[in-house]
Amino acid sequence: MLQSAVRVPDHGKRIPFRFVRISGDARLALGGLLETRTRERDPHAGEAILQKERIRFSFAPLIVTVIAKQGPDEKIPASERYATASCVCFALLQAAQAAGFGAQWLTGWAAYDPVIRTHLDVAEDEAIVGFIHIGTPVMEAPERDRPDPASLLSDWAPR
Repeated sequence: MLQSAVRVPDHGKRIPFRFVRISGDARLALGGLLETRTRERDPHAGEAILQKERIRFSFAPLIVTVIAKQGPDEKIPASERYATASCVCFALLQAAQAAGFGAQWLTGWAAYDPVIRTHLDVAEDEAIVGFIHIGTPVMEAPERDRPDPASLLSDWAPR
């Protein structure tokens, strides 16, 4: 799946992404960190909220965190490098689903929280693009309403 995920557009061949695997007991440890951080951020958080954070990473046996490398680059804008990492998330999601796994791309507040980022060894010049949760599907994903592509298409013509 990772082999498929790295086959993405990458202007300048910068490889502006990396992976962090979260599995086994690490999932529960991360949930504990989220619970602690939630208490720090909101001392009045109720037990239901704390429980939600405690188990947030426990549903799938594997979470692959995709991290964009956003450091300085004279030729390739950070937005293009972030786009590459986003493509990695989508390609990994598609590869997992094609292999018969259930998979979901999530971010959430933990991706942006400086304390959680530090615990996950995310550098200042990096960004968490997604947590790809991979496991056994428990149901078929329901289709949701999608826009009509024709309504989004316009033609350009010189003036």
